[in-house]
Amino acid sequence: MPPLNAIRAFLRLEAAGGIILILAAILALAVANSPLAAAYTKFFETHLIIGFGPYTLDKALIHWVNDGLMAVFFLLVGLEIKREVMRGELSTPAKAALPVIAAIGGMAAPALVYVLFNLGDAVTLRGWAIPAATDIAFALGILMLLGSRAPLSLKIFLTALAIIDDLGAIVIIALFYTDDLSMVALTLGLVCVAALILMNVAGVRKTAPYVIVGIILWVCVLKSGVHATLAGVALALAIPLGERGKDYRDLAGDMEHGLHPWVAYAILPVFAFANAGVSLQGLTLADLMAPVPLGIALGLFVGKQAGVMGAIWLGMKARLCRPPEDVTWVHIYGVALLTGIGFTMSLFIGTLGFEHYPQYADDVRLGVLGGSVLSGLAGYLVLRLVARPALAVGATPAADPRPAE
Repeated sequence: MPPLNAIRAFLRLEAAGGIILILAAILALAVANSPLAAAYTKFFETHLIIGFGPYTLDKALIHWVNDGLMAVFFLLVGLEIKREVMRGELSTPAKAALPVIAAIGGMAAPALVYVLFNLGDAVTLRGWAIPAATDIAFALGILMLLGSRAPLSLKIFLTALAIIDDLGAIVIIALFYTDDLSMVALTLGLVCVAALILMNVAGVRKTAPYVIVGIILWVCVLKSGVHATLAGVALALAIPLGERGKDYRDLAGDMEHGLHPWVAYAILPVFAFANAGVSLQGLTLADLMAPVPLGIALGLFVGKQAGVMGAIWLGMKARLCRPPEDVTWVHIYGVALLTGIGFTMSLFIGTLGFEHYPQYADDVRLGVLGGSVLSGLAGYLVLRLVARPALAVGATPAADPRPAE
């Protein structure tokens, strides 16, 4: 498949996944505010035991979703990051400069906004990273609804930005959301990582050995105190990218292609349904104005757009980056707004940040949902009502539509 067609196929898949995510979130809200609310909560608190004899894993369904299914999501994220760094939009400094600069600003500013609203409270400050994330499925889904008003180069830029954003989230989870470590389990996990690397170097090009060692790695990481989803990232980085030759097989590409439908159409919607259900009964303005939901919502809606726009402007003034083709400042501002859709990643980081403080669970959900909805609506309206349609291929513009450097 030609590269351009591959990109188009990928974007179409992400758009469909975004629509399903929206439906899953709406369904979760509806159920959580209906007579089925108690059953909804009880269902995800049901324990599922896997194993035999003394070797068992006993977790509530919500934890199987957040620790297990999301490890597959992070496996896909890791494969995407590896592909983009090795061959794609992040493979050279010139290509990577704009999305990297935008992503750094888009992570730093929302965290700062949240911290400003939660200074002095050591517990609520644990949520500082919640508004720093971007949900690629939602954001790309909205861009795809805009047709020619969102040039393909803009969609590629948003994809690269969101992938770097995911990489930042991975680093944050590893450094700041790790419990007390079990050195035995961590050592066994490192042995699994070494085995994966040796298989790569030895030229193993079968999927099964990587999956088997990856499952063992996941169990070790789960028991080590490091969040289990990071096992998915470690596995992804060890899976070989194909090199052209007579024995060519792009194992990482094949796995990425195979996982996309499962993640987009099943794993992320299940996560959304399990984590987006928040009761709105008795909700008051004071609840919405509490430091946690307000810090998250404003971090996503205000911090994201300010951080992305400010970082890009500074980067262009310093001649560190250039805008994509056929893209105006209005296009960039629309994308900056869309990066405030944190949904999946923000909810996930919220479950980590307040894992031992369940009294803040609804505050996190309110803030994430509020900030994401505002950002999505605003981004769509800016791009739909203000941005000009992209120029047809081969058309000659009256003037260069790109932002001046």
